[in-house]
Amino acid sequence: MTTETDALRDPIALSWRRAELAGLSPSSALDHLTYADVDLSGPLQAAASPVLDELNEQLEGTMFCTLLVDRDGRIAQRWCGDDGSRRAFDNLGVDVGASLLEEAVGTNALGTVLETRTSITVNGREHFAVPLRRFSCYGHPIFHPTTRRIEGVLDITALMEEASPLLPPLVARAVADIEQRLLDGSRVSDKQLLAAFQAAGTRRRAVVAIGQDLLMSNQAAADLLGSTDVALLRMLASDVRGEATIDLTLESGLAVRVDAARVGGTRGGALLHVEPLREPRARRPVLDRPLEHAPVLVSGPPGSGRSTTARRLADTQPVTVLSAAAALLDGSAAWARDFGALVRAGQGTVCVDGIDLLPDDLVDLVASHLAEQRAPRLVLVCGPLEGLTGRAAALAGECTERRLLTPLASRPHEIPELVRAMLADLGADSSLHFTPGALGALSSQPWPGNLRELRAVVEHVVRRQRTGAVIVDELPEAYRTQEPSRRLAPIDRAERTVIVEALREHDGNKVKAAQALGISRTTLYAKMRALRITVY
Repeated sequence: MTTETDALRDPIALSWRRAELAGLSPSSALDHLTYADVDLSGPLQAAASPVLDELNEQLEGTMFCTLLVDRDGRIAQRWCGDDGSRRAFDNLGVDVGASLLEEAVGTNALGTVLETRTSITVNGREHFAVPLRRFSCYGHPIFHPTTRRIEGVLDITALMEEASPLLPPLVARAVADIEQRLLDGSRVSDKQLLAAFQAAGTRRRAVVAIGQDLLMSNQAAADLLGSTDVALLRMLASDVRGEATIDLTLESGLAVRVDAARVGGTRGGALLHVEPLREPRARRPVLDRPLEHAPVLVSGPPGSGRSTTARRLADTQPVTVLSAAAALLDGSAAWARDFGALVRAGQGTVCVDGIDLLPDDLVDLVASHLAEQRAPRLVLVCGPLEGLTGRAAALAGECTERRLLTPLASRPHEIPELVRAMLADLGADSSLHFTPGALGALSSQPWPGNLRELRAVVEHVVRRQRTGAVIVDELPEAYRTQEPSRRLAPIDRAERTVIVEALREHDGNKVKAAQALGISRTTLYAKMRALRITVY
């Protein structure tokens, strides 16, 4: 531990130690700021905006700035009383959407308050990150009066060596006003949601009402739903804009239909009716019950569960898997010999994994057996159909029964069930479960590695936590922020790709990346926020 750390007062020294344990360096702690969207219409913003408007009016023309962060440590509002402070923040990239968590940038009067849940003053050199040592700050936590959950932090900052002794009472008074407005807004919203729940009440049908800080269910729903199911319904409720109907399979294996409707006048409140499907699912794909010798094609991007799906569909025993990798390692002759032996045996199922990677002569060999339409059955696995060419495309075209798998990012509603299954497969304790917040964060990720990547995240958690609830902070850092749910236009996707490549090329150094792109650092930060670039 450094002499500099030893000279600090206790709460600051402890914060520095946490920052060092997180692998941060004072000289580079701000080099890798991450950005994400913040909820501009949520309860915190609604409660804080009028209070901050009045406070900022009082501070107009002074050297003071106000910063509001949400419970995830993201800057939700930033206001500066003079141009000097505004330029200083712009140059550092400290703007709306930036993460000021202690583990991300070290000791500061916002992230440290979130960590300790108590107010703190951080003067000049007490900041961990060197560029922040020009500032003195006072941060105060904002708690929801009903749930006592921390909703965010309000901070006043200035370019000065020591914070003014007038700041604590000034900020505390503003926070008290914000908390009162949170309480008032919660009462109105909860009353309206409760009225909708009571109006829909029925003993036979499962009914769930979900709000920002409220969850209500009747006995039928309590008997029907598990913790994973409730987490999934929370995500569905957050996505409902008007009305929606979706079929789901609960963790018990029961198929249900969920009718969800937004409740007007509430802050994100939704009413959900859950109805078991008494009949077997109509129009179940014929692929789930394949004909005796009919070939089946399983297509999708790497990691989307192609191999697992192929094995599940191979219900004619015994099942043998021949992969394109084996042809590359052992040679085409050995692969052809093994395939021929299986064909002569005339029984079970052969999964050919990677027909798009096989040499043409082996594709022709598989095609010749397929044309005979006799045992063994073939289950063929390949990448996305649009990427197939030549003989592989022709072979895939022979399969009229197909299972086309989409990327994991396009089916976020499956993540709670996938996580539960992965926990069981990894032998995790039955009490270990992911909270709705953690599942929500996972469901918003881009998942370029699909199921393999999700499993790696679940394994990471299992290695570090044996029992209890897995919260957002227990996830790997790159998976705690939310990626955009909207689809970008082609030109935006192209710009996003160029920026991400520049950031990767310069190891996340935004100054060098901006220079390489021919734009200012401020413009780069703005584009990162607009394009939701948080992981690179």
